[in-house]
Amino acid sequence: MAEGAVRHYTEWTPRLIRRSRYAYEDESRETSNIMNILGYGPEIRQKRREHYIESDRLDNTHEEDFLCTSITAGSKAEGLTRLFESDTDTIHVLPYVVCMENCFDQSNIPCHFTILEMNFQNTSAGYCRVLLGRLAPRSASAISDSLCENECGHSILSSALYVEYFRHVRHASGTVHHHPRAGPSLPWSNGPFKNDSVYAIRCNCPNMLKTWANRTRHWSPSDIVEKVVAIGAFVTPIGSKGSEHNHVEWRICFNTGETELVNNLNDTQIKLYVLLKMIAKDILKPQKKEITSYTMKNIVLWLAENNQSSFFHSGSLFHWLREGLNNLRTSLSTKQLPYYMIPERNLLAESELNTDQQQLWVRTIADMMEEGPRMLLRLNKFRQAIIGYPEPLLWYSKMRVEMEIWALEFNKRLLQCGATNSMVIETDTILLTCNKRRYEIACEVVRRMGLEGSSVYNVNVEKMMLS
Repeated sequence: MAEGAVRHYTEWTPRLIRRSRYAYEDESRETSNIMNILGYGPEIRQKRREHYIESDRLDNTHEEDFLCTSITAGSKAEGLTRLFESDTDTIHVLPYVVCMENCFDQSNIPCHFTILEMNFQNTSAGYCRVLLGRLAPRSASAISDSLCENECGHSILSSALYVEYFRHVRHASGTVHHHPRAGPSLPWSNGPFKNDSVYAIRCNCPNMLKTWANRTRHWSPSDIVEKVVAIGAFVTPIGSKGSEHNHVEWRICFNTGETELVNNLNDTQIKLYVLLKMIAKDILKPQKKEITSYTMKNIVLWLAENNQSSFFHSGSLFHWLREGLNNLRTSLSTKQLPYYMIPERNLLAESELNTDQQQLWVRTIADMMEEGPRMLLRLNKFRQAIIGYPEPLLWYSKMRVEMEIWALEFNKRLLQCGATNSMVIETDTILLTCNKRRYEIACEVVRRMGLEGSSVYNVNVEKMMLS
């Protein structure tokens, strides 16, 4: 092979898995245990998931604006990140609007619903145009203000105009809007909270989902497959990069269905996903989102579908990490990664991955695969865990988990009260209890940091602990 050339690896086919003892079984179990301590264990994941489900329910109950229903998606809905650890992905869905496959029977849809039709002509896999089928008498202005005409004179919904409409949605005081937009989302922040808001439309595409459901698979169970099909999809306002008509194209997404799938992975599969995300962030460090957490999610979902779930256990974590890295190396080498829900869509087709970056990452991944468990020393959280193991790490983990639980309870109580004004915070017993314990935990952590010689001046301890 010529010096510096990119080697092309085997395409996306399951490799034969030997049922004999996996390499690094003891190290795999120890790593799984450390990940529990770091905040990726099943109990805290479930606590986070329940919090965001309840928060969505309360938020939508108090929502006075006709505009949208809010749904938490991504790592927060999957229970994989702490309160300030990453952006919160929120999908805002218009009520009484539905987008359908153009073969769908519309006769039994109530007249107060606006009907939109998916059109796949001259679009890339995973994208569509959205034609107006029927405008309801009291349709949301977001729809009517985003309509334009296509080359045939038919009314079509512009994804570009739709995003612009929602740029002016009111937010709480102190909110900072960030530009440019990130894909289909409008990013904003308020203090330590960072949010990626996607304004989407529900999509009824049973034929597309049946194609996914009918695949031969080891995972997921049939009842979960049926649930994902019933959940449906969304169309989000972003066109295929490079398309001359991308301002009127929409991407088909299955965010809530994918959340259901991730939440039904077993413990080892989820920890594999977390490790791959850490590798992307700490080692590969993409600058233009050539590789994202979503890339890693799709790799894990393919591995789960193509292999028996019983093969994924605490003693096999490093085996599957190597498999995941090998699949990532294959994808980068060939610039091919099929989207799990619609394999015809290549997730790397629109990536700004250049040849130099491609070669560097392929070599880096090859080096990590040779290192075995030592590759974890490249990851910030694991280096810190090893330094603090066992007693300081266990103590700090206990403090951080308790701080997170009290913070989640505080935020939930605010939603239950339906207000964020200072009078409520100063008088509500539950809010006072939450704040008292959060303050006590912060003081304990500051005191111990001081005893161990750390500088603690001008530090927001809670933000530090939950980031």
